[in-house]
Amino acid sequence: MTLAFVFPGQGSQKVGMGRSLHDAVPESRAVFDEADGALGFPLSRLCFEGPEDQLQLTANTQPAILATSVAAARALAARGVEPQWVVGHSLGEYSALVAAGVLSLRDAVVAVRRRGQYMQEAVPVGEGAMAAILALDLAAIEQACREAAQGQVVSPANINSPGQVVIAGHAAAVDRASELCKKAGAKRALRLPVSAPFHCALMKPAQERLSRDLEGITFSAPSVPLVNNVDATVVRSAEACRDGLVRQVSGTVRWQESVERLVREGVDTFVEVGPGTVLAGLVKKIDKSVRVLNVEDSASLEATASALQETRTA
Repeated sequence: MTLAFVFPGQGSQKVGMGRSLHDAVPESRAVFDEADGALGFPLSRLCFEGPEDQLQLTANTQPAILATSVAAARALAARGVEPQWVVGHSLGEYSALVAAGVLSLRDAVVAVRRRGQYMQEAVPVGEGAMAAILALDLAAIEQACREAAQGQVVSPANINSPGQVVIAGHAAAVDRASELCKKAGAKRALRLPVSAPFHCALMKPAQERLSRDLEGITFSAPSVPLVNNVDATVVRSAEACRDGLVRQVSGTVRWQESVERLVREGVDTFVEVGPGTVLAGLVKKIDKSVRVLNVEDSASLEATASALQETRTA
């Protein structure tokens, strides 16, 4: 068995996330305590109790998902489960780097809170948008974006799986591209309820601000290799980890290629570590031959730890 931990990004947040891990696992509780201390406010209470409108603010969402994901990874480590590879979807790359010892939890949680603030401030509310395009090939989506731009920004933001691509940019351009995609045969084109157009050229101001912050943070070489989501390439150095975090702010998340790369490297078991099971579903769509598990609470922790233990002893 070759095991990869996959870490979710924004969109997997929900009130109550991480609470059962916090209550059941001392190592997970310590993660939330450290995150609360680093940020100077009770992030854990926001995760566990809401209110939902505050949790949905990207400056809160990003550290909340990171803390919950790292809490789940530490719970697995306490049961002797460690990955041979790590990968994260967008924000999830920070969780992956904490799990691989590249970033301290304290530095990461502060960095992603600022990342969220910078992303929100890069584009006035209402000017940007994102939309999911279903059941249309990437080349046709790229062509639709080129035709729809008309001097504005619209481009693929997340290449998630065969038949699922998210586009981002100026709201009007996203709407034009969505209509063109439907005319080209897309099954659906759905506007997403997001607060900013992530992973497109409109995020360049946020990228520049975050780059300066990341220069002041200590990065270590990863203890296990990472496949970064902006290139879908294997990363083994501290500086390459930092560079990937900078470029992904305005770059496309190449999730499908990242999973395909891990499979080529011999990964046969994927565990989604953190809130939700969106990535687990995408991994199965990308490659039906691999085993997919998840850990987001104490029940799934026990089920996944037991299943992996049985595999090892079989």
